[in-house]
Amino acid sequence: MVSRGTNFVLAIMITIISTPIHSFAKQSKSLELKMNMIDQCWKLNPEWRKYRQQLATCSVGYVGKMKNNTGKDLIHYKVIDSNDDPISPKPGTLRYGASVIQGKVWITFQKNMNIRLMKPLLISSFTTIDGRGVNVHIANNACLMIFKATNIIIHSIRIHHCKAQAPGMVMGPNGKVISLGQVDGDAIRLVTASKIWIDHNTLYNCEDGLLDVTRGSTDVTISNNWFREQDKVMLLGHDDGYVRDLNMKVTVVYNHFGPNCNQRMPRIRHGYAHVANNIYLGWMQYAIGGSMGPNLKSEANLFIAPKDGSKEVTWRNNGRTNGDKWEFHSKGDAFKNGASFAVTQGGRVPKPNYNKEQSFKVVDVKFVHALTRLSGAFQCSRTSIC
Repeated sequence: MVSRGTNFVLAIMITIISTPIHSFAKQSKSLELKMNMIDQCWKLNPEWRKYRQQLATCSVGYVGKMKNNTGKDLIHYKVIDSNDDPISPKPGTLRYGASVIQGKVWITFQKNMNIRLMKPLLISSFTTIDGRGVNVHIANNACLMIFKATNIIIHSIRIHHCKAQAPGMVMGPNGKVISLGQVDGDAIRLVTASKIWIDHNTLYNCEDGLLDVTRGSTDVTISNNWFREQDKVMLLGHDDGYVRDLNMKVTVVYNHFGPNCNQRMPRIRHGYAHVANNIYLGWMQYAIGGSMGPNLKSEANLFIAPKDGSKEVTWRNNGRTNGDKWEFHSKGDAFKNGASFAVTQGGRVPKPNYNKEQSFKVVDVKFVHALTRLSGAFQCSRTSIC
């Protein structure tokens, strides 16, 4: 038989135990309303640091799910040394983890770091660079290159003030030293790469561009990034004569463009881009441009035109023979401050045709501010919720 006093104690214990759970559930629901589906997938878990690999299940768009970046054979590697040797990387440095170690590698960082790369960092296939929980800057010299590699995640890194590099020797993505030609000052450059996810990074003030997807690269998702303070932001497609880029497919979603971005958000050649639920805080020349008959679907983006200068979102390089072949279509976009979008007559742009693992719901444009409010690398400590 249980006494009234015992019942009272039990009631207090149940209240004490259940209140935090109820409180967290309520907090999670509140946060969920302010997050896009990628962030909801992992960020609502207060113990995400223990389950970092959950991130690999959260990607959407053409990259699909990053299943090949996890598994029992995954190597956990922690960067403890901010120094860099481009030819003979030391264990504990970023280059050793990203270029020397082969197989599935999940890279984290011991503490806040400012890394000045001596030569471009060539990232091996099946590598994840995960900067969550610390503030990592790759800046003031060479930056990142994904060269003939696949299944790569770059997450929550600050990449800025990247500079052009002269030809030289460097550790390649296969763990062997190779000769690398001259490299423009891009923050991240993809060359013949596939299945690449670039999420929650902050990129700005680089000598050339912030992100290039070139030379047959495809199945790329660019999400939750903050692009700012840059002339040429994002190039999709190598050059007008590189027809392999006809097969290029890129998803650009939940990104924040601006302030002080001039052009190429993105500029696309030949291939197909689905640009959805992004926010554009002005531009000088144009926001979205293209040449050589690309297909681009702009869906539920918020375009806020600058006070002065061009109000037109789009730009087309007609060229000599391709003036009537490109296809730009706008669906559900919002235009502020007089912004306008010159669409293709008839809207013949094909659907993204995502498979089950790639598909996501494009949200009404009125929610874009909320969907993009966390764009860029996270501001968080090792103990706080990002």
